[in-house]
Amino acid sequence: MTQNDLTMRPIVGREELELFCRLPYVLNDELADDLDSGRRRPEWMWIALRGDRLVARLAWWARRKDDPPFLLDTFDLDDAERLDTGVRLLETAMAATLPAGAVPPEYSRYVPPGWRDDSTSRRAVEDRMAVLERVGARLLVERLRLEWRPGTPIPKPSGRLKFRPVGDREEFVDLMTAVLDGTLDAHSRADLDRSPAAQVAAEQYDGELMDYKGPRDWWRIATTPGGEPVGFVIPTWNSYNPIIAYIGVLPAHRGNGYIDDLLAEGTRILAAQDVPRIRASTDVGNVPMAQAFERGGYVNFQGEINMTWS
Repeated sequence: MTQNDLTMRPIVGREELELFCRLPYVLNDELADDLDSGRRRPEWMWIALRGDRLVARLAWWARRKDDPPFLLDTFDLDDAERLDTGVRLLETAMAATLPAGAVPPEYSRYVPPGWRDDSTSRRAVEDRMAVLERVGARLLVERLRLEWRPGTPIPKPSGRLKFRPVGDREEFVDLMTAVLDGTLDAHSRADLDRSPAAQVAAEQYDGELMDYKGPRDWWRIATTPGGEPVGFVIPTWNSYNPIIAYIGVLPAHRGNGYIDDLLAEGTRILAAQDVPRIRASTDVGNVPMAQAFERGGYVNFQGEINMTWS
């Protein structure tokens, strides 16, 4: 599709992956594997060209093969381009790729830590956000991406809690439902605006949690010495890294520092597998969780911007 001297189209296949990657981004190294696994498709990877020069691009990602697009996680503009180019590419690609009338998938962008303090990074991030806003998106949340590295000390067990494997689905969904009360997580709060807590928990369990690659017997429920549930932690693998996927403390037990015990237990389980790193993330506004990660030896290596059309 050509508008004036701008050509906009999806890539024709893997043979154009090098062309697509001419604009730099941290996800470039994952694109080939994602195409092989079916998490991406060439028809979801759009480019804007002026002659042979790549001036803008975007790509959607899916959780699993044969799923529809779940996330718009790549969107880049050449520094010399006007924002109008990004708007035109987004509008064209969305109209051709997404079902008519459907809410577009969320937009996610990894950003450098402290990006606001660097003028070049700030302009790039804010330009992309401005383009997304012009096509109807709004900021949902900014997140911290965190990493534990081998050799970092792991706090020793405090002895305050006991840990056991997860029982059946019903037990765990009940615990997830309970921890949604008073959650500081922006995605969960948005889900709760649309659905009751029990439904949100069930959908999280059957969707995101079931997509993780790590064995379920790594998951842990924490209890008091008397057996009363306090919370849970999910150490696992996603499609790319070992992660702490979820930590929850039941409302009645918040404020006692149990989050540190849960994080340490999850970290110990993954560290015992000789992993090269452990990744995690939390909302910038979830100060208690961010502070727990810092105490647990995790460093903030990256940020993330999430925008939504819902």
